[in-house]
Amino acid sequence: MVVRWPVAVVAGLVVSVAVPVPRQAWAAQCLGPKPVVSAVPAELKAYAPARLAGLATGAGVRVAVVDSGVDARHPQLKGHVVAGRDFLRNEFAGRRDCVGHGTGVAGIIAAGADAGSGVQGLAPGVTIVPVRVSEQQDIDETTATASGGSSQTFAQGIRWAVGPGHAQVINISLVMPQESEAVESAIADAVAAGVIVVAAAGNDGPDAGVVYPAAYPGVIGVGAVGADGLRASYSQVGEHVDLVAFGDVTVASPVAGHQVVQGTSFATPFVTATVALLKQRFPRENAAQITRRLLRSVDPAPGGARSDEYGYGLLNPYRALSEEAGPVVAAAPRVVAAPRRVADSSEWVRAGWFAAGGAGLAVLAGVVAVVVGRGRRRGWRAGHDRMPG
Repeated sequence: MVVRWPVAVVAGLVVSVAVPVPRQAWAAQCLGPKPVVSAVPAELKAYAPARLAGLATGAGVRVAVVDSGVDARHPQLKGHVVAGRDFLRNEFAGRRDCVGHGTGVAGIIAAGADAGSGVQGLAPGVTIVPVRVSEQQDIDETTATASGGSSQTFAQGIRWAVGPGHAQVINISLVMPQESEAVESAIADAVAAGVIVVAAAGNDGPDAGVVYPAAYPGVIGVGAVGADGLRASYSQVGEHVDLVAFGDVTVASPVAGHQVVQGTSFATPFVTATVALLKQRFPRENAAQITRRLLRSVDPAPGGARSDEYGYGLLNPYRALSEEAGPVVAAAPRVVAAPRRVADSSEWVRAGWFAAGGAGLAVLAGVVAVVVGRGRRRGWRAGHDRMPG
């Protein structure tokens, strides 16, 4: 079953959750265990977590998942999730998750390997800090929601993650369609403290415009591509998109098992996990240097230059971890990245669409322009995905 993450699964920083299309109502009841997926999902064949483990696992890095909570009962997340905080219920633990959005996000980052499953996280050594700020199942976005957090709650959760939560990286797979001074201020303080913030670009399609907090200065905004390496139809476009990752993926479900989902919400934690791996591998580098490594290592976007659809290109965790930092001009395109299905094989292979057409294409002019140059262009604003998407 493909879970579409409807309009208001985890919701409304201001009013709503970014969602892929088509939109549909989410079941009123909490999610229960799902069947275990034994095969290796396509996205993990491309990102190859076992190969990354030889370079880094994210050990010692604390990653805050500001979301719907994280169900720490999942066998692949046991021992990976600290208490965190629940700002939705004002409780001193964020380890409950009715709708499963935050659990899916956390699993992409930190799920441990399981002999019975091909699903695992890219950075199983990290510590997940769950910060529960919203959970909404009502699809009516116009009404006040007892279970949905406000922008003030969202800002409070971000500040807690940076302070008492001691997060070094923050994953925000939630979005606001409008700006919030409280959230913008919280993000600015997080960035000033050296915390790397990664946020979703939104799931309302190419005409929806920018969302927040992905569009705020210093935030790394993440769009989504499908298995063919092309922008997913639901992925929003704009200056807030810094790079893209696979968005149609298999994730951990509350309690146990896995489910297939889609959205920029789920592309985002692949980038967050890569940032955590980089922080472990290059512990002396600051946030700007880590961001530089991340963006210079992407597989180039179509045409070889930055675009509002793909940012600087497709996430390539192995290149980010293994290549030496060099000049900002990308090397001759040589890595093909996006997987596609081959009719005569069940294996995924790399598609060549991300290979740049010529050898000296400037993929990252301005590198830390990820957040710097792009921030200037839009008057220091940023955007990203809506709560669950």
